[in-house]
Amino acid sequence: MELEAQRSNAKKKKALLILNCICLCIGNCGGPLIMRLYFIHGGKRVWLSSWLETGGWPVMLIPITVNYFRRRKTASAAGGTAKFFQIKPPLILASAFIGLLTGVDDYIYAYGVARLPISTTSLIIVSHLAFTAGFAYLLVGQKFTSYSVNAIVLLTVGGAVLALHTSGDRPEGESNKDYVLGFLFTVAAAALYGLVLPLMELTYNKSKQSITYSLVLEIQMVMSLFATVFCTIGMLINKDFQAIPREARKFELGETMYYVVIVLSGIIWQGFFVGAIGIIFCASSLLSAIVIAVLLPVTELLAVIFYHESFKAEKGVSLVLSLWGFASYFYGEIKRGKKKNKQNPETEIPTPIADP
Repeated sequence: MELEAQRSNAKKKKALLILNCICLCIGNCGGPLIMRLYFIHGGKRVWLSSWLETGGWPVMLIPITVNYFRRRKTASAAGGTAKFFQIKPPLILASAFIGLLTGVDDYIYAYGVARLPISTTSLIIVSHLAFTAGFAYLLVGQKFTSYSVNAIVLLTVGGAVLALHTSGDRPEGESNKDYVLGFLFTVAAAALYGLVLPLMELTYNKSKQSITYSLVLEIQMVMSLFATVFCTIGMLINKDFQAIPREARKFELGETMYYVVIVLSGIIWQGFFVGAIGIIFCASSLLSAIVIAVLLPVTELLAVIFYHESFKAEKGVSLVLSLWGFASYFYGEIKRGKKKNKQNPETEIPTPIADP
């Protein structure tokens, strides 16, 4: 019976991992594209764009509510009760702190997207993998194999290649100063998010609460709420709320489309954050960073198709290195999995994912 339970947990874990990878794919590819759509058609508000990255947090109440009714039904059958929110004060404080860091990261990322083509931004952001690896080693004792190290190096070098001749990719009418600032801000966003992912894993590891997936959703909601509060303060200072109606009327795609873009942006970005922390829950912060980096070729292709962005030699080299790094990491994981199965053919180490 115990072995069957372990196998059942392992299957649930894989299914949940796949689901979170899908969410991350939608958010990681769709988020930058729709944010860039806002800027290239007349949007000017960086604080508003950063606010939209987490402003869709009320969407999280839908799966949380569904989970609550499921838990309440199970608890009632056992003669107990269930609370709507499970998260406790220590975990709220940790999530709030990470949320504020996320808010800062949202702003500097939006600043970069406002000034760089999507293809360039995406390739720079891949450098977050090196930062994630370093912080994961320091904070959670992440173990590396020769394959994972090779993947990190290749993916990071792939992003660094963009430093060559980047000025030729500058959008029309943009000053060299703005372009360079956009480049530097995007690198800073990659570094900060490289810290956020291991901090999230450390929070899971140090939590005195049993971490279930429904609790992960609550953590994500608290993080997004505090990130949104941070960006709301920036919007108030910058008077963005008053500017929204004026900007909507001047939006090149029309006023209605302006609000559609804003709403979709908030929803799609939630997919990114839910997917990222969900993968950390199912596996590790390093894998979450790897998946984000792996989605680079898709974002590149979509930017070229929809926005007709140039695809110069530097980007081609970067793309090849990124794909090589992706292949290296997963080849190493496959070999490690086969080795474990040979050593322990009858057992699997389960990771608890379901709510009690």
